[in-house]
Amino acid sequence: QVQLVESGGGLVQPGGSLRLSCAASGFTFSSYVMSWYRRPPGKERELVAYIVSTGGVTNYADSVKGRFTISRDNVKNTVYLQMNSLKSEDTAMYYCRRGLAGTYWGQGTQVTVSS
Repeated sequence: QVQLVESGGGLVQPGGSLRLSCAASGFTFSSYVMSWYRRPPGKERELVAYIVSTGGVTNYADSVKGRFTISRDNVKNTVYLQMNSLKSEDTAMYYCRRGLAGTYWGQGTQVTVSS
């Protein structure tokens, strides 16, 4: 069965960095777009970034461009989100998703940016 397991969240000060990981199993990882979403407190879930199957194309929400980098390792079946220059408004539950539609989501990892 499809499984997506996020890790790497935590509490970080403004200006700090975190790297999220999403380990995938149960499907041919290298064939799928992978994406990261987040749900800030009291708000709707929003797309943060996605990466195509080969890793050759990426796209980002305007709010994270220049600060976040999505990448993938098709040998380790893992997608990453490197988050730099974190701001308080980046506080959210972060989820990885198979593709940009459909029902396969991870359970989420909490990122809290606070001094």
